[in-house]
Amino acid sequence: MGTAGAIVAIIGTVILVAGFARRLRVAAPLVLLVVGVAVSYVPFIPEPELSSEVVLVGLLPPLLYAAAIRTSLVDFRANWAPILGLSVGLVLFTAAGVGLVTYWLLGVPFAVAFALGAIVAPPDAVAATAVARRIGLPRRIVTILEGESLVNDATALVSLRTAIAAFPLAAAVAGEHASDVTMGSVVLDFTRAVVLGVGFGVLVGVVIAYVRRKVTESAIDTSISFIVPYLAYLPAERFHGSGVLAVVVAGLLLGHKSPIVQNASSRVSERINWTTIQFILENVVFLMLGLQMRRLVSDANNTGPGWGTIVATCLAVLATVIIIRPIWVFPFKWVQHKFMEGEGKFHPKAAAIISWAGMRGVVTLAAAFALPAGTPERSTLVLAAMAVTVATLLLQGLSLPWLAKTLGVRGPDPREDALQEATILQSSVAAGLKALEEHDDVDADLIETLRGRAENRTNIVWERLGQGRVDAAETPSATYRRVRLIMLEAERAELLRIRDAGTVDQEVLGHVFAQLDIEESMLDRIEERTDELREDPLLPPERSEDECQHLADHHDRFVAPTSPHGCQECLRDGTTWVHLRLCLDCGHVGCCDSSPQKHATAHFHETDHPVMRSFEPGESWRWCFVDDQLG
Repeated sequence: MGTAGAIVAIIGTVILVAGFARRLRVAAPLVLLVVGVAVSYVPFIPEPELSSEVVLVGLLPPLLYAAAIRTSLVDFRANWAPILGLSVGLVLFTAAGVGLVTYWLLGVPFAVAFALGAIVAPPDAVAATAVARRIGLPRRIVTILEGESLVNDATALVSLRTAIAAFPLAAAVAGEHASDVTMGSVVLDFTRAVVLGVGFGVLVGVVIAYVRRKVTESAIDTSISFIVPYLAYLPAERFHGSGVLAVVVAGLLLGHKSPIVQNASSRVSERINWTTIQFILENVVFLMLGLQMRRLVSDANNTGPGWGTIVATCLAVLATVIIIRPIWVFPFKWVQHKFMEGEGKFHPKAAAIISWAGMRGVVTLAAAFALPAGTPERSTLVLAAMAVTVATLLLQGLSLPWLAKTLGVRGPDPREDALQEATILQSSVAAGLKALEEHDDVDADLIETLRGRAENRTNIVWERLGQGRVDAAETPSATYRRVRLIMLEAERAELLRIRDAGTVDQEVLGHVFAQLDIEESMLDRIEERTDELREDPLLPPERSEDECQHLADHHDRFVAPTSPHGCQECLRDGTTWVHLRLCLDCGHVGCCDSSPQKHATAHFHETDHPVMRSFEPGESWRWCFVDDQLG
C-alpha cells in the first residue's frame, strides 16, 4: 500500500498543481519543479528515489515517442540544418566548454569533466515544448527547438558513454588504459550509435506501419502504439546503438504515415491516450526532479570538496551553459542564412529566442545519476547537473515569455490560421464534390444533401472571421451550435431516463451515448476555436511570391465601396447577411457564402471581377475567385 499511496499522491499533486498553473497561465513543469524542491525539505514526507534506469528506460522512450509523433516530418526535413547544428554541433561544443571549466575548477581527469559537459549539454524536449507552445512562438522556431531536443539526447548520451569508457577506473576494470580511447574510436562509436539508431527506428516504423494496415480495431491499434517506443529503444541499446534516436525516427515515421495506415477511430483513440500519457509522465518527471534536491545537497555536504568549491562549480557550469549557447547560435545562424540557399535573410530576434530557450530537464538529471559510483567528485558533479536543470528551467523558462514579448516575436495570429484552414478545407471539399459529380447513379436529393454538408463545413471556418463588427449578427453556424446543443441536452436526458428504466440493452445504449458525445465534443471544439479569434484584429497575410496574377494586379488597389453600410442587394431586397466582401474592381459590397443569398459570389459570376477583399473591421485579406487563392 505504501507504493500505491505514493503513486496516488504524486499523480494527485500533478493534477492539482497543473490545474492551478493553468489558471495562472504559468507553465506547469516550472511550478511542479518548485513544489518538488519545497516538498523535499518536509521531514515527514519520504523521498522517492529516481534512478537513471527508471528515467532512461522507463520514462524517456514514451516521452520522446509522444513528442515525435506530434512533430511534422515535413517541417523536420525542411529545418534539418539548424536542427543538426544545434543537436550535434552545439552539444559537443557545450560539452567541451563545460569540461574545460570543470577540469580547471575541480582538478578531476578531463574525461570526468567532459562527462559533466555531456550531461548538461542537451536542452530538454519536454521543457522546450511546454514553454514554446504556451507563449506562442513562431512555428519554425518551435520546430527547430523540438527537433533539437529530440535528437540532442542521442548526441549527449553517446558522448557520456564514451567519456565514461575513458575514466581511469573503468579502464582499469577492463584491463585497459584510458589512452586506448582515441579520436578514431570516439568517431566510430558515435557513427555506430547513429547508424544503428536510425536503422532500428526505420525498421520498427516500417514493420508497425505494415501491421497497422491490417488492424481495424482501435483498441488493439492503440495498444500496439504503447510498445513501439520500447520495440525501437531496447534492441538499439542492446547492440550499442542510440535507443533515443531509434525512438525518435520511429515516432516521426509513424506520425507521418498515420493518415494512411490508420483508420479515423484509431487515430482519435491514439491521440487521446498519448495526450494523457504525456501529460502525466512529463509533469511527474518535473515533480520528481524537485524531490531529489534534499538528497543531492546532503550527499554533496558529506562527500564534496567544501561548499565554497561546490557553489563556485555550480555557478561556473551554469554560466558556461548559458553563455556558450548564443556564442554558437548567432554565428551558426548567420552562416546558415548567408551561404545556404533558400534560407532568406538573417533574423537576430529568432537567434536570440533560440539562444535563450536552453532549458535542461529529465535527461540531464538521469544522465548524472548514471555516473559510476567511483567517479571522482561524483556528488559535486550530480549537484551541478541538478543546479543547471533547476536554474535554467526557472531563469530561462520564466523569462522566455518576457523576452519574446520584448523582441516582438510571436506565433501566427489564430485568425490567420483560420484563413489558411478555410482555404485548405475549401480545396479538399472541392475535390470531394468533384468525386461526387463522377457518380451519376446517386439520387439527386442525396447529392444535394452531401453538397450542402460539404459547403457548410467550409462556411463554418469562414464564419469564425469577421468578429470585429459590433453589430454582427449570430452566424448560421453559431445558431446551429446553440440550437443543436439544446437538442443534445434533451436527447441525453431522455437516454438517461431510458437507462434508469432498465428496458434496453446497456451496450446498445452506450453506443448511442458515444455518438452524442462525439458530436458534442466537435461542437465544443468549434466554439473554442471561434473564441480564439475574437481578441485581436486580423493582420493581412504576408505577400506570397507565388500568388496568382489576379492577386498581384490587385495588391495595392483601393476602391471606394458603393454601399458602405451593408450588402448592396441585401439592403435592396430586405434580406440579411453574415459577413461582407468588397469587389476590388468596382467597389460592389456583397455578402459572403455563409449568407443566404451569397451575393459576393453571384457578383463575380455576373461581372467576372476576379478579386474581392474582406469588408469587415480590422481585416484586409483578399480572395481570388478564379484561382481559389488567398492573398
